[in-house]
Amino acid sequence: MRENLAVPPGGSLPGTAADDVVPPSFPRGLRLAGAAVHLYTASGTVLALLIVLAAFDGDAVAALWLGLVALVVDGTDGMLARRMRVKETIPWFDGARLDDIVDYLTYAFAPVVLLWTTGSLPDGVLGWVVAALPLLASSYQFCRVDAKTDDHTFLGFPSYWNVVAFYAVVLDLGPGAIAAVLVVCSLLVFVPVRYLYPSRTRALRGLSLALTAVWLVSYAVLLVQVPDPHPVVVALSLAYLVYYVGVSLWLTARAARRRRGEPAATG
Repeated sequence: MRENLAVPPGGSLPGTAADDVVPPSFPRGLRLAGAAVHLYTASGTVLALLIVLAAFDGDAVAALWLGLVALVVDGTDGMLARRMRVKETIPWFDGARLDDIVDYLTYAFAPVVLLWTTGSLPDGVLGWVVAALPLLASSYQFCRVDAKTDDHTFLGFPSYWNVVAFYAVVLDLGPGAIAAVLVVCSLLVFVPVRYLYPSRTRALRGLSLALTAVWLVSYAVLLVQVPDPHPVVVALSLAYLVYYVGVSLWLTARAARRRRGEPAATG
């Protein structure tokens, strides 16, 4: 009889239904650690709320400090999730969907609110349209199943509206310049350029991580220096954007060569 047969740990008897498969067991500590990682990711929703509240209180610098914390959380939660094997220990919870929800709030919605409350957008109907564009474009991008490619890049502009809001406040950019950036970047969401994913893209990964860390430090220094940022720190910060765009274009060209069957340069 079936009940007298031995079942291997984490396995199932031949001929049993899928519902009878016994999932592998994990130590309670590892499962709790996985849940803690998901909670860490979810804290981004609270940070998004705090950013919006700071924006409506007229404290743009505080909102940007909170944005920096959100960047650190987003840059580290994936590594922690992989280390704690959350897909295996909590298979019924979709961490990727949670991450997308948090990213939309912290990278798109909250930054647009900040731009609105700081008077960084044009007046009237044009301001409403310009504010709507990144929200709509990001809604599209976050629902694309190929938004993150197999070689760990972002396909289309990766909704870094928080970066736009940061430079708008720190450099005191005018509404015209900001509107132009928002329109162009919204269009770039639909252009299949492969953008660098600093923590995942294998090519130049060590260099990218180091330069990203330098950029995060420059972010903090510039916030301390507001409203008079030092030109050297500004140049250092903008140099990272040049590197990011340059590497992204190289990754796009390399992927195109591979599709054509041409040998790609190693990196």
